[in-house]
Amino acid sequence: MTPAIPGFDYRRIPVATGVSLNVAVGGTGSPVVLLHGFPQTHLMWRHVATDLAADHTVICPDLRGYGASDKPTEAGPETYAKRTMGADIVAMARALGHERFALAGHDRGALVAIRTAMDHPSVVSHLGTLDVLPTLDMWDVMHGAGAAVGFHLYLMAQPPGLPEQLITASADAFFGHFLDLWAKDPTAIPPDVRTAYLAACRAAVPSIVADYRASAGIDIEHDRADRTAGNQLQMPVTVLQQNWGAALGFDAAAIWRAWAPDLRHVTVNHGHFMAEEAPVETTKEIRALLIR
Repeated sequence: MTPAIPGFDYRRIPVATGVSLNVAVGGTGSPVVLLHGFPQTHLMWRHVATDLAADHTVICPDLRGYGASDKPTEAGPETYAKRTMGADIVAMARALGHERFALAGHDRGALVAIRTAMDHPSVVSHLGTLDVLPTLDMWDVMHGAGAAVGFHLYLMAQPPGLPEQLITASADAFFGHFLDLWAKDPTAIPPDVRTAYLAACRAAVPSIVADYRASAGIDIEHDRADRTAGNQLQMPVTVLQQNWGAALGFDAAAIWRAWAPDLRHVTVNHGHFMAEEAPVETTKEIRALLIR
C-alpha cells in the first residue's frame, strides 16, 4: 500500500487541459501550499504538513509530471516550464476555494514556487524555499570541477532521447543515488517511503527529464526577463539552504537579496532533505514566515 499523509484527504484536481494533480489536503485555517522536490513526491512533507494542519489548511500536491499526478507528453519547452507548473498550482488552489495562499517548496518544487510568486504576486502571500537558488543563478554558479555535484542537471538538459534512455535503463540506481548522497540522516527516509519515491520516479522518467530540460532553457529565459525588468519577489521570503557557497564559491544570501528585499536567509547544517531530516526546525521557520 502506498504511504499517505496521516489524516489528509486525497483528491484529483483538474488544473489544465488533460492535466489533473494528485493533491493531499488537511487541516483548517489560512491556506499553505507545500511543493515537493526531486526525487520525491508530496510525501516528503508528511511531518511538516501534519504539524501545520493544526491551524492551517495544508495542501500538498504532486507536481505535474511527478508522483500520481498526470504526466503530459513534452510537446515543447512550455509543457514543463516552471511558469506552466506554477499556473497549475494557482488553478489547484482556486479549485479548492483559495484565491490567495502561502507557498513553500523544496528543490524542484521551490523553483516552481519562485516562478509562481514572480508571476502571481497578488496570489502568493508568503514564500519559503528549501535548498535552491533561482534557476538563472543556479546555472551561473555552476563551474569547474565543483559542478560535478550537479552532473544530473547537465545530463537531463540534453535533447530528448539519450537522457531518458540512460536513466530508464537503471532508474532505481539513478534516483536512489540522490536519496543516498544528499541525506545526512538516511533514517529520515524510511524503507516504505523510499520504495514509494523510487516507484514514482521509475514511472515518470520522461516527465522528470522534461522538467529539468526546461530549467536549462525556457526557465532561464523567464528569470532573465525578470532580472532585466528589475522584477523582485514582493512578499516576505524565507530561504533555508545548505552552505553551498563554501564548496562552489558564492554568497547565497547575497544572490537571494537581489531577488527578495524582505528576506530571511538561514544556513542549515543538516542534509538536503530538510523537511524529512529536520522537520521541527523546518516547520518552525515556515510558521515564523507566516506571521511576517
